[in-house]
Amino acid sequence: MSITIQDVSKQFGSFCAVDRVSLEIKGGSLVALLGPSGSGKSTLLRMIAGLEPPDSGQIYLTGENATHQPVQQRNIGFVFQHYALFKHLTIRQNIAFPLEIRKVNKAQIRPRVEELLQLVQLEGLGDRYPSQLSGGQRQRVALARSLAVQPKVLLLDEPFGALDAKVRKELRAWLRHLHDEVSVTTVFVTHDQEEAMEVADELVVMNKGRVEQVGTPAEIYDNPATPFVMSFIGPVNVLPSTAALFPDNGSVVPSAEVFLRPHDVLIQTSPSESYVPAKVARIIHLGWEIQVELVLGSGQIVAALLSRDRFDQLELDQGQHIFVKPKEAKTFPVYALT
Repeated sequence: MSITIQDVSKQFGSFCAVDRVSLEIKGGSLVALLGPSGSGKSTLLRMIAGLEPPDSGQIYLTGENATHQPVQQRNIGFVFQHYALFKHLTIRQNIAFPLEIRKVNKAQIRPRVEELLQLVQLEGLGDRYPSQLSGGQRQRVALARSLAVQPKVLLLDEPFGALDAKVRKELRAWLRHLHDEVSVTTVFVTHDQEEAMEVADELVVMNKGRVEQVGTPAEIYDNPATPFVMSFIGPVNVLPSTAALFPDNGSVVPSAEVFLRPHDVLIQTSPSESYVPAKVARIIHLGWEIQVELVLGSGQIVAALLSRDRFDQLELDQGQHIFVKPKEAKTFPVYALT
């Protein structure tokens, strides 16, 4: 099922949660609505589900106007951050519940539930209660329940937000595998850039109720359309164009800012043309990567990211004087920075 959103807006009192958003979501795709808290992503998701009516604009599901269609007629599965499982029902009964509400034949419910338990890798746990499962297992039960009625669209609102980092990582890979298997149009909300880039086919980056950019993870990261997108997707150094690292920029756009990814900061231990002096202020070990905080002659701090091999090759120490230059940086038009 494809989803078309045309010029949709939503206000809560004086606060504009969604501001004239238009968006196309292809059938069978997995799309992430990504942005900080208050960017409008959850409100947009709830309007697609029919849980919030838009103040203006139209929402189409597979070409049919669903703007004012009741929730129960949209054939949408919705998964909340905090599971919303029935504590007094077993896992098997929780998954069966939406089928029973729709008065599906009991002879069809049992095999469907067993099929879903297998799909979410919880075989043998059907007779347990939610309190007897881990957070990751409970979230998989919530997903199984939402898939029970074979929805055409699956909506997930911060589905892994209440889980610890290790479980989140495991469930990302699991969700991607699940989507590839069931091939249902899926839209999920997250503020975690890494999560969105790892799982989704396409990212919709939102800020202050508007869509800043839509594209694949590679397109968004490599070719950010706005300063917000570049600063939100991955770590970045933001420096004035007059900084010593950029000798040519200051004279061209003196009031602009330059965005420089930490992995695009080149380091040498000996002087060389176009390299400027800096001092190693701090070394942070991040496993297979090393983050080095550098102080330029002007006092500006720049973060650089090195592979462990490159770090070992340079043999850097705190307080050491070294030389740096940008491999690639991006300057946005001054009007885009306001």
